[in-house]
Amino acid sequence: MAAVHSTARGPALGGCRMWTYDDARAAVRDVLRLSRAMTFKAAVAGLPLGGGKGVIMLRPEESTLSPERREAVLLDFGDTVDALGGAYLTAEDVGTSEPDMETIARRTAHVTGLSSGSGDPSPWTALGCEAAIRVTAERAFGTEDLSGRSIAVIGAGHVGGPLAELLAKGGAELVIADIDPRKRELAERLGARWTDPASALTADVDIVAPCALGGVLNHDTVPELRCRAIAGAANNQLAAEELADELAARGILWAPDFVCNAGGIINIAVELEPEGYSPERAEPAVRAVGDTLRQIFDAAESEGVTPLHAALALGERRVAGEELASGADA
Repeated sequence: MAAVHSTARGPALGGCRMWTYDDARAAVRDVLRLSRAMTFKAAVAGLPLGGGKGVIMLRPEESTLSPERREAVLLDFGDTVDALGGAYLTAEDVGTSEPDMETIARRTAHVTGLSSGSGDPSPWTALGCEAAIRVTAERAFGTEDLSGRSIAVIGAGHVGGPLAELLAKGGAELVIADIDPRKRELAERLGARWTDPASALTADVDIVAPCALGGVLNHDTVPELRCRAIAGAANNQLAAEELADELAARGILWAPDFVCNAGGIINIAVELEPEGYSPERAEPAVRAVGDTLRQIFDAAESEGVTPLHAALALGERRVAGEELASGADA
């Protein structure tokens, strides 16, 4: 299934997620929620794109597909994308890969992130998230220097793994958690403490970086947090938007997820420019995630609102055409 939330600023771009759901209603809720987040992600980043998302629903009994079955469902999804006539551009996401996009591209031209273009967006998402973490540290602790700063990275996959490496290179003291025990090797290589995701979320650290699935910040977990700030790459971290107020009341600075994780879509947007893809143009654009987040923190402080409120307000203005990002909407 594919959901198009908005095309007010351009075609709706969003990854194709292949995931296990208990029933179709859960998959529909997920694709609708994620497509909305993509609208705000693109708008806040100042991109000429709208928001969409794709979901290939797997049932618990078929969580592992045979190669033949996987090819068939990807081709069916390609037909779905093509039927939308360019209103939705797909890309890889949780559960899909660059080779999967090549398969989908056999049925539709509306695929991004191919090896012939910008490729895997995950490292770029990690790069933008690192920039966001530095700005979050600057706001919470007075400096963006990560030397000695304790950070819990929850989820060490395609984004969380590269992010952990960037943070370790910056001198951070890491806690790494993942449901896959094989990721422990990364923790050992980086000299990080290994634990489980639930323990990492409530660890006594400076910053928590959720980088797996969403909903980890809920009415049960937020009261148990011991960090000073949260900035990570996972989508839809808040189980409910009112939790942004609860975090603020507890003195925990939360960097909106759709700002922190915009590096991947920013990188893909470079692929769509008339000049074609260039990593040299992509890198400064991705690093500008930090500048965008600083703008949002400033607005939240001056208006006396949460960063979530400030980010949503900025996105709404841009979707309505009331505000353009400097240099991004030319």
